Amino acid sequence: MKGVFIILDGVADLPTQALGQKTPLEYAKTPHLDQIAESSKIDHCYTVKEDYTPESHEAVVSLLGYDPQTADRGSLEAYGLGIKLKNGDLAFRCNFGTIEDLDTLNVLDRRAGRTLTTKEAKILAKAINEQVKLPFKFEFYTSTQHRAVLIFRGGFSSNITKIDSKKEKLQWAKPLDDEDDSKLSAELINTFVRKSYHILTTHPINIARAKKGLYAANVLLCRGAGNKVPKFKKLKGKWLSLGFMPLEIGIAKAAGMSIQKTKVPKLKNIDVYSNIYLGLKRNMKAAIKMLKKNQKKYDYFYIHFKATDIPGHDNKPFDKVKIIEMLDERFFSFLKKFIKENKLIITADHATPCKLKAHSADPVPVLIYPHPKNKKTHNQRFTEMQAKEGRKIQGRKLLQENFF
Repeated sequence: MKGVFIILDGVADLPTQALGQKTPLEYAKTPHLDQIAESSKIDHCYTVKEDYTPESHEAVVSLLGYDPQTADRGSLEAYGLGIKLKNGDLAFRCNFGTIEDLDTLNVLDRRAGRTLTTKEAKILAKAINEQVKLPFKFEFYTSTQHRAVLIFRGGFSSNITKIDSKKEKLQWAKPLDDEDDSKLSAELINTFVRKSYHILTTHPINIARAKKGLYAANVLLCRGAGNKVPKFKKLKGKWLSLGFMPLEIGIAKAAGMSIQKTKVPKLKNIDVYSNIYLGLKRNMKAAIKMLKKNQKKYDYFYIHFKATDIPGHDNKPFDKVKIIEMLDERFFSFLKKFIKENKLIITADHATPCKLKAHSADPVPVLIYPHPKNKKTHNQRFTEMQAKEGRKIQGRKLLQENFF
């Protein structure tokens, strides 16, 4: 084994009043991660480029050393779900969201309150696949909870904008050029969303959710249009990735990695964060087992923890702190003993500041172990402030310059 590459999704943050003007990384008690940090180089990184707010797929693709413009979110999500694509098939990553109605287009929640169960989503997806009628063949797949993938089969342009919210209003897709194919793609996805809205808003699942005071999953927000089968140049060495979410699985597959999958636990009630904590525990357990079992079979490991991102989108700084501390207690306590003479890089794909409830263009901290000059710095921590005192690293060069 040569190295472990860890992405803590969206863990980078900004100082928040609730934490005494500290970030969650600064506020959290992380003795095991701190111990690793003392023997490491702490730098900062713009995962795609400066003054740019990256989408998740762009950032991860860039951190693995690829051009982020060569991959689209929809295609990668579909690839991660095991959906077979042909060039020209138009793929979208979708969210079940909530709007007031098609007249006002007021977006109430982009994720149906995070309370949509996978079982509910599958029932809604079945209704969409059976009842939406379009002149072109489509397939709608659920992923986990509010997440889904939409495929139009044929030869379509992906040069269109997304259907999502801007300033709390739903924005319809528009073509980005004057080509007839692009105009057709934009019109097609807009028609699909309008027709599916009428099915979703009157569905018994959503009527029952409204009676419980829950957000109705009545609209599909579609983004990341892609029409090419994802494929990257194989990374150096033999890689094994822990597959938890479809996007990261799709990226790892496209990069030629082997995948060890671990399931996302089903959401059984509206206690969303208990479900997130359960998923994190399973993810950590699977990561430790994967490393122990395969350390002599593979050169490099890619582990992506999604849980650190979610509280940022929900403006829950204390939950973000709790997740960081859980990682330290259960995973980094193991990792500090496991890495020995091997290399380790820990970073984030982007910042998700709690007070913004969205990604930001801020740099993310990078931990590189061991320190290239074998220095030991007491009281050094993996935090945003200390990272800014280190070097500025370009995302695409991270692995090439510090791993291989």
